[in-house]
Amino acid sequence: MTPELVTDTNIIRAEGITKRFGKFTALNDVSVSFPRGQLTAVIGPNGAGKSTFFNVISGAFPPTEGRVIFEGCDITGTPQHAFARLGIAKSFQITNVFPELTALENVRIAIQAMHSRFDIWTPRGRLTEMQEQAGDLLDLVGLREHRTRHAENLAHGEQRALEIAMALACDPRLLLLDEPTAGMSPEETLVMMELITRLADERTVILVEHKMKLVMGISNHLIVLHHGELLAEGTPDDIRENDEVRRVYLGQGSH
Repeated sequence: MTPELVTDTNIIRAEGITKRFGKFTALNDVSVSFPRGQLTAVIGPNGAGKSTFFNVISGAFPPTEGRVIFEGCDITGTPQHAFARLGIAKSFQITNVFPELTALENVRIAIQAMHSRFDIWTPRGRLTEMQEQAGDLLDLVGLREHRTRHAENLAHGEQRALEIAMALACDPRLLLLDEPTAGMSPEETLVMMELITRLADERTVILVEHKMKLVMGISNHLIVLHHGELLAEGTPDDIRENDEVRRVYLGQGSH
């Protein structure tokens, strides 16, 4: 297809996304657009299809039907490892760091991977520059004081922040976060939501979450999935006033 102008108000679109696992349909004909420069939350009760949707738009799963369009280009079926070079970074629900390395080493390796995977002859000056970039990213996510701590010794919330710092190594235009507060204490959750808000000032963020109240105060745009289908989308006020959304969330005590 012919690429659209990058001035398109939507950075990424899902067009008619269906995903089946055998006879089970996890997503059914979902079409949504994500505004550039905004924080969009994809919400819905457990089992709504949110993580499957995240996996499709992040390239982990190919859709059974439909397309994913990023900045005007069809990226459906693009290998996951190519996403960072397109300007898309992601942080999954399960923390993915190198536990035996320090926080600084984790982020520096992520930066090195963006320059050359197999370059063992990197000049020392370049490594110093990467080290400084890694330090800046740790500062950004609030881990300045933990640079020399091994990742395995960080608290759960700190490990999630470290993973986000690693995702930011490619300086993405689009950051995808799958339930970034999963397993966190209330205190850790507040710190993470504040971090996400700051990150969204500099780039487009798509956040997958099942706790509606958690994202209502920070999101510009919300998409509600239910039983694998699009239930509603709009501003937080639109979603609060939507009768179908209220019905779906009734009895979902923690939401």
